[in-house]
Amino acid sequence: MAVRRRSALRENLEALLIAMLFAFFAKTFVIQAFKIPSGSMERNLLIGDHILVNKFVYAPTATALERLLLPVGDLERGDVVVFKFPQDPERDFIKRCIALPGDRVELVDKQTFVNGVPLEEGGYVYFTDSRTYTRRKSLFVADAYRLRDNFGPYTIPEGHYFFLGDNRDNSNDSRFWGTVPAGHVKGRALLVYWSFAGDQEPLEWRGYRAKAERLLAVARGFVSETRWERTLLPVR
Repeated sequence: MAVRRRSALRENLEALLIAMLFAFFAKTFVIQAFKIPSGSMERNLLIGDHILVNKFVYAPTATALERLLLPVGDLERGDVVVFKFPQDPERDFIKRCIALPGDRVELVDKQTFVNGVPLEEGGYVYFTDSRTYTRRKSLFVADAYRLRDNFGPYTIPEGHYFFLGDNRDNSNDSRFWGTVPAGHVKGRALLVYWSFAGDQEPLEWRGYRAKAERLLAVARGFVSETRWERTLLPVR
């Protein structure tokens, strides 16, 4: 009995469907692309860096064997993490994890302490302001800027994390709006897959025409504005 061969069109459609399902699965559960929108993580991550985020790495596991066999682990101090902004979960932020649940965090004249021990942050922290705002009790909300250099001490609640930007003098982070619930964590930054120096457009939507003009500008400057030395740069 002759076997009926599937048409090339059907095979191509099946392959396309499988590829689309795999891409959807990967985007939903494994990998997410993320664009750096601000300078809060300079000099490690620059405006215009496009990175890949591992969404699977912090997945919960039921047994020790699963943890041994699967590429998963716990969120650790020093991890660069993408998470939902607690005050607006529709927005994603990227910062460095400084303190874990139960940790006691404090900043004294820009030096970060966790559980009373000063952190060795020389490999990534970046200061742009030589001034140090002193600690001062005040009833005025305007004085909240003093939290930048002197904060705490504060004990991180269970199920929450404390994040700071590497560009410590210019970062909107846990010093100002609090800790991040574990359920808001999306994944750990992996690598920069493309970095475009001309990518300084504002975040707000400005219409389809502006979007088309932006895409044209990117196409024109792709070669000259791409930071080729940052391609496939691991995020640390």
